[in-house]
Amino acid sequence: MAEDSVLTVSIVTPDGSVYENEARMLIVKTPSGEMGILPNHIPVIASLDIDAVRVKVSDNKEDEIAVSGGFVEFSKNVATIVANAAECQADIDENRAEAAKARAEEMISKAKETHNTNELKRSEIALRRAVNRIKISKH
Repeated sequence: MAEDSVLTVSIVTPDGSVYENEARMLIVKTPSGEMGILPNHIPVIASLDIDAVRVKVSDNKEDEIAVSGGFVEFSKNVATIVANAAECQADIDENRAEAAKARAEEMISKAKETHNTNELKRSEIALRRAVNRIKISKH
C-alpha cells in the first residue's frame, strides 16, 4: 500500500493499548450515527457510543473491537480511540459476556421493583456493554 492510502488506528483504555494496526478505513458509531474515516480525512474529534469499532485492514479482512464509549481523534492519517473499555473480537470470553448480560438483566429487574432510577441507568448501560460484546464475539 502506498503511504498516503493507509491510516494508523490505535485504541487505548485506562489499562493500556488494546489495538494498533494500519487500515484502509475506520468505521465508528457516534451519537449522531456511523462515521467512516478514510485516509486523508479532515481532522475530527467525536464521542463514541457503546458499539463495535470496525477496522478495514484489506478488501477481505476487517477487525472488530468492542468499545464501551470514549472518543476518536483523527489527524494526519492517525486515528486514536480512547475508550472506557475495549476488547478485540478474539479476546472476548463469550461465556463471561453472557454472565454479565444475565447479571445486568437481574439488576434491571430489581431496580424497576425498587424504583431506583440511578441503578436502572447503570444496569441498562451494563446490559448494552454485554450485548455488544456478545454480538462482536459471534461475528
